[in-house]
Amino acid sequence: RPPARGRRAVKLFRALLGLLYPPKCPFCGRILERGKEGLCARCQRALPWTQPGGGAAQGCDACLAPLYYQSGVRDGVHRYKFGGGAGHAKLFGQLMAQCLADRWDGPVDLITWAPLHPERRRRRGYDQAELLARRVGELAGVPVAPALEKIRATGAQSHLQDERERRANVEGAYRPLPQADLAGKRVVLVDDVLTTGATMAQCAACLRSAGAETVVGLTLAWAGQHLDSTSHPE
Repeated sequence: RPPARGRRAVKLFRALLGLLYPPKCPFCGRILERGKEGLCARCQRALPWTQPGGGAAQGCDACLAPLYYQSGVRDGVHRYKFGGGAGHAKLFGQLMAQCLADRWDGPVDLITWAPLHPERRRRRGYDQAELLARRVGELAGVPVAPALEKIRATGAQSHLQDERERRANVEGAYRPLPQADLAGKRVVLVDDVLTTGATMAQCAACLRSAGAETVVGLTLAWAGQHLDSTSHPE
């Protein structure tokens, strides 16, 4: 344990960081009240929270997400992926872990993720799905490990609107890692957003081919239609 002087220095350093870089809500960007973390009060009320059911992808026994991919959620995901917001994985993964606990009552042996191609990961500096998976595993008390690799660089799925184009874009882009032990495993497959389900379906097929018994897709957001009139429509 560091001496008292060292602890005081750490506290002072953290206080200075808080002044220079105050914590912000990852969805709307508002500065949070002193001592607060996570969501601002407005987003806690106004975000488009999903209800059980909804998304689907071929090969998955279920697809779960706490939020619809609309308005502030879309902005938050963009900051997380493209704005250097890796730290948002802490809160996003917490929301996903709670969704998994609330909506999936089956056993889980392993949590893994839909990986980036190595070149894209190098440019971004992190794999956003991996960070989410590791946070979910930490909170759920379930082992987390890579099980897939992306062997072909693809264009961004977000740039493709047509479902057939999205399927073709990821066809054959993934394969199971040779060392992955998936036989009979109940696996949670993590990604950031579920749109048409093309990426999730490709990854689920790879996990099944390696022997996975159950595959549950888990994302932060689902690009379905939120019908609640209090939501912020696209």
